[in-house]
Amino acid sequence: MMDATIVGTVLDALTRASSQNTAVLKPAEQQLKSWETQPGFYTVLQTIFSNHALDDNVRWLAVVYFKNGIDRYWRKSAPNAIAEAEKVKIRGQLITNFQEPVGPIATQLAVLIGKVARVDCPRNWPELIPTLLTAIRKAGHLEQQRALLTYHHVIKTLAGKRLAPDKKLFQELTENTFSLLLELWNAHLDEFIHHAQMKDHHNMTILLELSTLALKVLRKQLVYGMLEPDKNASAMMLIELVFQRIRPILEIRGELSSTNGLREKLEKKVLLLMKTLLDTQDTFPLSYVSFIGRSLELSVTYIFTEAGRGLLFERFIVFNMNLIKSIVKCDYCRVSKVMENSKDLVAYDAQKAKNEFFTDSTLWEMCHRLLSQYFLLTQEDLEMWESDPEGFTIDEGGESWKFTLRPCTEVLFLAMFHAYREVFTKVLLQIVQSVQGVIEPTNMDMLLQKEAVYNAMGLAAFELFDEVNFDQWFTNHLLGELNNKHPRYKVIRRRVIWLIGQWLGVKLSPSLHPTVYQAVLPLLAQDEDLVVRITAAQTLKIAVDDFEFKKDNFLPYLESSFALLFQLLKQVSECDTKMHILHVLSFIIERVEAQIRPYASSLAQYLPVLWEESVEHNMLRCAILSTLVHLVQGLGSLSVELYHFLIPIIKFSTDVSQPPHVYLLDDGIDLWYETIQNAPLMTKELMQLFGNMTPLLELGSENLKTCFQIITAYVLLGPNEFMQSYSCAVYAGCVSLLESVRPEGIVIVLKLVETILKVFPTEGPQIFRQLLPKILQRVLDKEEYPTVMSMYLSVFARIVIKNQSFFFSFLQQYCHTTKQQPDELLSKLLVVWSEKMDWITQAERRKLSALALMALLPSNSSVVVEKFPDVVYAVVEVLHDVCREENGTQVDYLVMGDREDVEDEFETEHDKRKRKLSMKDPVHCTSLRDFCILQFTEFERIHGTPTFTRLMESIDFEIREQLQNFFK
Repeated sequence: MMDATIVGTVLDALTRASSQNTAVLKPAEQQLKSWETQPGFYTVLQTIFSNHALDDNVRWLAVVYFKNGIDRYWRKSAPNAIAEAEKVKIRGQLITNFQEPVGPIATQLAVLIGKVARVDCPRNWPELIPTLLTAIRKAGHLEQQRALLTYHHVIKTLAGKRLAPDKKLFQELTENTFSLLLELWNAHLDEFIHHAQMKDHHNMTILLELSTLALKVLRKQLVYGMLEPDKNASAMMLIELVFQRIRPILEIRGELSSTNGLREKLEKKVLLLMKTLLDTQDTFPLSYVSFIGRSLELSVTYIFTEAGRGLLFERFIVFNMNLIKSIVKCDYCRVSKVMENSKDLVAYDAQKAKNEFFTDSTLWEMCHRLLSQYFLLTQEDLEMWESDPEGFTIDEGGESWKFTLRPCTEVLFLAMFHAYREVFTKVLLQIVQSVQGVIEPTNMDMLLQKEAVYNAMGLAAFELFDEVNFDQWFTNHLLGELNNKHPRYKVIRRRVIWLIGQWLGVKLSPSLHPTVYQAVLPLLAQDEDLVVRITAAQTLKIAVDDFEFKKDNFLPYLESSFALLFQLLKQVSECDTKMHILHVLSFIIERVEAQIRPYASSLAQYLPVLWEESVEHNMLRCAILSTLVHLVQGLGSLSVELYHFLIPIIKFSTDVSQPPHVYLLDDGIDLWYETIQNAPLMTKELMQLFGNMTPLLELGSENLKTCFQIITAYVLLGPNEFMQSYSCAVYAGCVSLLESVRPEGIVIVLKLVETILKVFPTEGPQIFRQLLPKILQRVLDKEEYPTVMSMYLSVFARIVIKNQSFFFSFLQQYCHTTKQQPDELLSKLLVVWSEKMDWITQAERRKLSALALMALLPSNSSVVVEKFPDVVYAVVEVLHDVCREENGTQVDYLVMGDREDVEDEFETEHDKRKRKLSMKDPVHCTSLRDFCILQFTEFERIHGTPTFTRLMESIDFEIREQLQNFFK
C-alpha cells in the first residue's frame, strides 16, 4: 500500500501550487518540478486526482502535472523515463471507471489517456479499446459520456499516426467499431429529436453531447480509417443520415432563443455534420460522386432560395458555400477526352451530376443572389467602417475564406464564374447596366447594390477581358463616379478606385495611366474618408508597380502623391496600415530612383520617430528597413545625411545578440549593403559598424553572399584604413568558409580574395599566404567544378602578373613543405592550367590566365621552355576570343579606352569605384596581342633566337599561321 505520508506531502504541495498567493505558489511549483523525475511521483498524482473527495482545483492541477509528465517521461527512450512497472499500474488504474463528476477534469483525463494510447496502444495496452467500448455500451449517461469523450481523444491521437503499420491498425479498428458508433449516434439523435418535441432541454443537452462525441469519432474514422468509403455500407449510411439530420436540427435551433446555451451547441452540431460532408468530398472525391446532386441540392436550396429563411447562421452559410466550391473545382471530377478506366467513368458521372443540377436558371439565380444578397456590405460592415476604418481595410487573406463569409462568398463567386463563365458574364453585365446611371446618395440600398456589382466586376477582371471595353468604361463612367464628393458616396468612390486597380494590369491602355494618377490624388487628400484614402494608396501602388509603368509619365504627380502618402502615413495608427503605406512609398521610391531626392527629406525625418514608436512591432520595423533600402538607393551619395539614424539602425538590426535580429537581419543586411555602396567616403561610424560582421560570418546564414559583397565594398571604399583594422578578420572569415561552403560559396569567397589582390597587388598575397597552399593543392588535384577552378586560377594569375617574385618564393616554400622539386611543381601547375583553360568561360578570366601564362615566359626556367608549345596553344585560343579586326589590325576589345570612362547617372559610388579599379586592371588596360609580342621578344632575348625559333617550329603550322595573323 502507498505510503500515506508521501501522498500527503505531494497533496500539500499541490494545494499550495493552486494558491493565488505568489509567495506560496512559486516554492510549491519548484518543489513539484523537482519531483517530476522521482519514481512513483505519477502514481501519487493518480491517487490524488482519482480521489473525488479532494478539492477540485487540487485534483485538476494533479491531472495537468500528470498530463505534462506523459509528454516528457512516458516514452522508453526519454531521459528519466517512467519505469515500466509503474506504467503498468497507471494504465490499469486509468480505465477502472468512467465516473469522473467534474467536466474539466474529465476532459484532461481523456486527453492524457489519448497521449498514452498514442505510445502504447495497442501493443502495450490491448485492453484499452475493449474497455472503452464496454463502457460506451452502458446505459448510464455519465459513464457513457466520459467513455465516449475518452474514446474520441484516443481516436483523435491514433488517427494522427502516419506510419504504414499504424495506419493499417487504425483501419482495422475502424472496420471493427464503425457500425457500433454509427448505431449509437443515430439512436442518440433520434432520442434527442424526441425530447426536443417535448421541450425537455435537460435531456436534450445530454443526448446532444453524446451524439456529437459519437459523430466526432465517426468523422475521424471515416476520413483516416477507410480507403474507399463507397464500398462500405456503414460509411454510405452515415453520409445518407447526415443529409437527413441537418434540417431537423436547424429547425430545433430556430425554435430556441438566442440566449439559450443549447442553441450554440446545436450550431456546432450542424457544422460538424457539414464538416463530415466536406471532409469526405475533399478526401474521397470519387467515392463522393453519388452524393454530388444531394450536396448541391442541400447547399443551394438553403443559401440561394427562400427555403433557408430563418434557418441560416453565418458559419453554416460559409460551410455550404465551401461545399459548393469544392465540388465545382474538384480536379478529380474533370472528364478527359478519352475515357480509359473506371475513374474516367466516375468523373463522367460527376460531370453529369453537376451539369444536370447547374441549369441556366439555377446559375442565373445563384449569381443574382450572390450579387444582391451576399456581396452587399452589411450594417456591421458600415459600422466598422465608421468606428475602425483601418481595421475595415485590412485584407484577411490566407485561408480566411474557409471561416469568414465575405472572402468565402468572393471565392465561390470566382469558382462559379470560371466554371460557368457564359451565364455569369451575362448576368453580371446585365446588372452592371442596371446600376450604371446616376444614383441619389440618399438611396443607400442602391449605393450598396452598385458597390457589390463593382466588387464583382473587379474580382472577375481576368474572366471579363474579352467582354468589357475597360478604357471606355473608365473614361465615360468610372471617372465621373470618383467626382461625386457626397459623404455617403464614399462607398462608391472607394470601390471604384479599387476596381480601377484590379483592371490596371488586365486591360487599361498605358496612355490612360496618367489619368489614373490624376484620379488618385484627390482621393488621398486629407479631407477624404480614411478608408477611401487607404484604398487609393493601394491602387497607386498597383499603378506604379505595373509592367507598363513609365517614369516620365508619373513625374508630374510625384511631388503631390509623395506628400499625400506621407501625410497619410503619419495619420494612420495601426501597425498593418503603416506597413501598407510604407510599401507604397517604397515602390514609388524604387521606381523613380534619383528623382525622389527633392521630396525625401520629410520621410527621412519621420522614419526615426516611427522606428522608436514601433519597438513592439518587428514586422513594421522590417517595413521601415525595406523603405530605407529604397530611400538610400534613391538618394545615392546624399544618404550620408541620414547616417545619424541609418548606422544605429543597421547596427541594431544586424547584431545577432539582439533578440529582434531574427526578424530584422535580412532587411538590415540589405540596408547595410546599400548604405556602403552609396557611401562617398569612409567614416569612423562605418568602420565601427563592421564589428557586426564577424558574428554574421560565423552564423553562416543565407546572407553570406551579401555579407561578402559588403566586405568587398569596404575594401574599395577605404582600402588602407579598412585592411589595417580588419585584414585578420577578413582572412579568418575566408579560411573558415572555404572549408564549409558549397562551390557557389567558394566562388563568392574567392571573388573577395581577388578584389583584395587587385587593390593590393603587393600586400594582398601576403595576407592570404597561408590560404594559398590549400588553393594550389585543389588546383593540382584538378578541382571538379569548372567555376571554382576558374576562380582558383584567377587568383594565381593575379599574383603572377603583378607580383611574380612572391609567386616563385611561394612555390619554393610550398616545395619545402611538401618535399617536391620547384620545377616539378611548376610543370604540374602549367599542365593543369593549359588543360583547364576550356573550363574558364568568361572572356575576362580567359584573358587573365593568358596574360599570366605569357608573363611566365621570360622567366629563367627550363620548365617554361619545356611547356612553351602548351602555353602558345592556350594563348592563341584566347586571342581568338578577345581580338576583333578593325581597319586591318587585330584589336583587343576588352581594353577600355578613355571613351569608356564615362559616368552613368544611375551608378552608385561603389560602381564608380569598381569602374576605376577596372581601368587599372591588366585585363582592361593591357592588349593581349601587344603583350604577347612583348613577351615573345623578351623570351627570345633571354633564351636566344635559336631556342625561340626551334620552339616556334615545333608548334603546328596552322597555329603559327594564326599567331602571325594576330601580329600583323
